[in-house]
Amino acid sequence: MRLSTLLLQFRKGIILATSLVVLENIAWIVEPTVFGNVIDAFIDKSVAPMESNFLLPLLVWVGVFLTNSGVGALRRSLDQRIYLRMFARIATDVVSEARQQGQSISRTAARGELTREYISFLQYRLPEIVEQTIAIVGAVIALLFFDWRIAVTCLFIVVPLFFMTMVYNRRVTIHQKALHDTREEAFDVYSMEDPEAVRSYYQRLTHHEQKIADWGALNFGVIRFFLLGIFLIVMYISIDLDDFTTGNIYSIVAYLWTFVTSTEYLPEILESTSSLRDLSHRLASAD
Repeated sequence: MRLSTLLLQFRKGIILATSLVVLENIAWIVEPTVFGNVIDAFIDKSVAPMESNFLLPLLVWVGVFLTNSGVGALRRSLDQRIYLRMFARIATDVVSEARQQGQSISRTAARGELTREYISFLQYRLPEIVEQTIAIVGAVIALLFFDWRIAVTCLFIVVPLFFMTMVYNRRVTIHQKALHDTREEAFDVYSMEDPEAVRSYYQRLTHHEQKIADWGALNFGVIRFFLLGIFLIVMYISIDLDDFTTGNIYSIVAYLWTFVTSTEYLPEILESTSSLRDLSHRLASAD
């Protein structure tokens, strides 16, 4: 079972869930700008609380906030209905195919359980990928409207990210494959009823999981180092080189922080996509 087949088979539910993620996060990325306008209107002492110059920005912000919150609540409820039903069908199909091909009970059970990674990816990682993409791209576009130099500075992170991604993917893919290989032995190991065999099994699992964690930590540290430099440069441009209002400063800091925190998610997203590629290849080879 390939990921493309899975996406095609359950496309209606996946499109619905993903559309809600997009709508929720578009509202989220717009919020700092509209709230910055509320701050400027509030600071302007010549504007009365009930005048349109203050009331309109406030109502726009309330509308954006309620959209983000309402769609987010709806999505979290629908996700469970969509993906739990999907998992039951996928696991059943994978186990049935494995039995028809004469796979061992250990491998059949393990692959049935590994299909949960498909669901975890679609339910949690895919929305995260969409969220972080909207956050990063949206933050850069928003910053472009304040000062093009700020947006260009943020784009400098692309160079170290490109090289780190190449190295990270190559290393992590090796350990993800070994991790899945080991998990397929679980039933056979337990059936031996040998504590030493169980201990050795978990040592191998721990070894590969630790290696993945180490590479994730290295990737995270390198990204944070470059983000620190970007943060300082952007703050210098915002405070010293431009005559921004208080609301503008709030919006810029909010977008910059969104850019920084969203970029930090990249190692986790890369790890999950590497795992999914191996799982897709593994299940496809058994078709």
